[in-house]
Amino acid sequence: MPAEPKKSLVGEEYEVEIGPVAHGGHCIARTSEGQVLFVRHALPGERVVARVTEGEEGARFLRADAVRILEASKDRIEAPCPFAGPGRCGGCDWQHAKPGAQRRLKAEVIAEQLQRLAGLTAEEAGWDGTVVPAEGDKLPAGQVPQWRTRVQYAVDASTGKAGLRKHRSHEVEPIDHCMIAAEGVSELGIEKRDWPGMETVEAIAATGSQDRQVILTPRPGGRLPLVELDKPVSVLRVDEKSGGVHRVHGRPFVRERADGRTHRVGGGGFWQVHPKAADTLVTAVMQGLLPRKGETALDLYCGVGLFAGALADRLGEKGAVLGIESGKRAVEDARHNLADFPRVRIEQGKVESVLPRTGITEVDLIVLDPPRAGAGRNTVTHLTSLGARRIAYVACDPAALARDLGYFREGGYRVRTLRAFDLFPMTHHVECVAILEPAEKGL
Repeated sequence: MPAEPKKSLVGEEYEVEIGPVAHGGHCIARTSEGQVLFVRHALPGERVVARVTEGEEGARFLRADAVRILEASKDRIEAPCPFAGPGRCGGCDWQHAKPGAQRRLKAEVIAEQLQRLAGLTAEEAGWDGTVVPAEGDKLPAGQVPQWRTRVQYAVDASTGKAGLRKHRSHEVEPIDHCMIAAEGVSELGIEKRDWPGMETVEAIAATGSQDRQVILTPRPGGRLPLVELDKPVSVLRVDEKSGGVHRVHGRPFVRERADGRTHRVGGGGFWQVHPKAADTLVTAVMQGLLPRKGETALDLYCGVGLFAGALADRLGEKGAVLGIESGKRAVEDARHNLADFPRVRIEQGKVESVLPRTGITEVDLIVLDPPRAGAGRNTVTHLTSLGARRIAYVACDPAALARDLGYFREGGYRVRTLRAFDLFPMTHHVECVAILEPAEKGL
């Protein structure tokens, strides 16, 4: 006989003591029976009533929202955003926490991941244990930095209204304003208009130029609306068959400024979302690597060439940089952005495939800024064989970073310094820059 389906516990409520923060924007608690709860909208040390949002009897863990706060943390504030809270917009994780507390929670997550996945204490990683706010972001409790220069709005199929998705859901929370959106995004007025036939509307406000862009993804068979917004804007559309991005009108790219250079970013390609992020990260990477004239460098997962350009600028005419990037459009942009550096080469393809084919056996410096999943053991093992005197690892996920640092240690590299930056305020995301060097130098 087939096993009986397990009983769903969605909607069940438990009075619980909230334990430590966990990676992913929630805290850990246990029911009186010992079942683990991942609880959002709570803070460590609180006593709350948690309502289950996902899970069934016998599951390894349940997901839940804190729906009533019985004993509040001193770090709790009223969420400034009217769309934050249980069952509402999933864009932010920590609206209910003071800004300083948010950074402490992120630091606790980084420390826990380093210890658990890499076996490193903060001291062993050369980290002071802090998460540093971006310039201008240190605001009083109740105020929210307007940092998000790229916002992807979801469109409610029945009303055509733009909003943001609820946590772990395809449901749309209609909004009239996103508090963390950059001024250049808000002033477009996306939320005030109807978007019939559209699945998503992504708004981009470039840093260092007045370029504004809207990328429309139609539903199957959906016709493009006439786009009339409150500011001049270029319009692109995503092709429903190929997934490619095509220009409707205006420029097919935006111009972003960082490290004293202008970078073309086409077709909604990757660029750091916080307006201060690109400069902050370039500074941290260059301070860590200390490039010397005439050296050779790799920039892996190089995007449109942010770090490759910074390296080329500092390595001088006799230096050389190889960038590797999988995205075709990003490679075109990187080659355009770095055309004035004759000793920079950009190769297209996956790092793990292209790097072995290059025949490179040694290099002085390496920068890698992998996607959220990290670089992985095989790529790290290859990198440790190249004898670089310094490696800069830029990471948007502390778990992937910690795993890869463990692989670097197996390959004979130690972490010299680690710095953490709060480039995603109100969310659980955090950016880290780790500088590595051959272990024998650290002895």
